[in-house]
Amino acid sequence: MARAAACALAAFSLAGAIAGCTFGTPAAIANIRYDLGPQTPPAYLGPLPTLRLFDIRAPASLDTDDILYRMSYADPRRTAAYANSHWTMRPAQLLTERVRGALAARGAVLSGGEAVNAPLLTIDLQQFEQVFDSESQSHALLTARATLTRDGVMVAQQTFEARAPARMANAAGGVQALAAASDQFVAQLVTWLGMQAVAVAVAR
Repeated sequence: MARAAACALAAFSLAGAIAGCTFGTPAAIANIRYDLGPQTPPAYLGPLPTLRLFDIRAPASLDTDDILYRMSYADPRRTAAYANSHWTMRPAQLLTERVRGALAARGAVLSGGEAVNAPLLTIDLQQFEQVFDSESQSHALLTARATLTRDGVMVAQQTFEARAPARMANAAGGVQALAAASDQFVAQLVTWLGMQAVAVAVAR
């Protein structure tokens, strides 16, 4: 793991980019593309009202296919990206697909721009990264804010945080943990939306 730590710390000295350093992986390896894999269905099985949903929004730092990590024990203010591993799409796009799939299994999900009398759900992704607590221990961290409105009036708003441990201190471990954190977030979101069903009905 000493090599992993040296490689990661070298990344921070190169203007925030990893120059051929991927934990435990030769620099010459071909680029690997990851998605979030099969989705774990949320435990909540109740129906949801018809919802309008825009694609999930994200800050400029997440408007990329980079797989990000943070060495919280070395410099918690900085993030870096794995050199030879990337997402198949931007994290917000991957998460939008996961949210739509879960909601569609429990009710109708329309495009956010449709002119229908249905509550609007908007989600802002704030963090989506692998956090190293030490040289060998890391976890995924996902934070997002969901806002539910009807006729331009906010019905409810909630900030969610999902964490999951990584089994390996490399990109593959980060992807596995972020997929688990994504499912955890979707489960929290679906349960929260189920709790808002009465409020949405009153707001009609």
